[in-house]
Amino acid sequence: MTTLTPIKPTDLAERLRRGQVTLVDIREPDEFAREHIAGAVSVPLSRLEQGRLLIETKGDVVFHCRSGKRTDANCARLAAHIDGPAFMLEGGLDAWKAAAEHVVQDRNAPLELNRQVQIAAGLLILSGVIAGALLHPAFYALSAFVGAGLTFAGVSGWCGMAHLLAIAPWNRRAA
Repeated sequence: MTTLTPIKPTDLAERLRRGQVTLVDIREPDEFAREHIAGAVSVPLSRLEQGRLLIETKGDVVFHCRSGKRTDANCARLAAHIDGPAFMLEGGLDAWKAAAEHVVQDRNAPLELNRQVQIAAGLLILSGVIAGALLHPAFYALSAFVGAGLTFAGVSGWCGMAHLLAIAPWNRRAA
């Protein structure tokens, strides 16, 4: 099997109530900790190749992410780890919430690491521009440095800022 069959949130909700599916959340642990569908099993996409899916499945398997894009882009990888029928939640967690289905939320969990990187990078770039305009043009280098770091992260897949933020005290609980 190289594809996943889309399933609508209402159909998934009914099948979950009947205990007919295993729901697999492929988002990262920090995303899962903040918000997830009740009964979902966390199997982050970044750790998928560390071994076969080691979960006991009840009937069919349904994969999901936040919007459905990550799941759709990795259909073949995900389907390769399942021996039977495999599905993907159409529209992901966003569609699930739009259908007024219940989610488990922990507002005390730290923001997702990706959002923390976006906030920190945005603030550093903005600070560099403001300081460059008001204090001294040399501060523009801060914005350039952060921009170069973001470019490197996008090209290489390794983000130094994400690694620094991951060890910050407020993120240790999620780890």
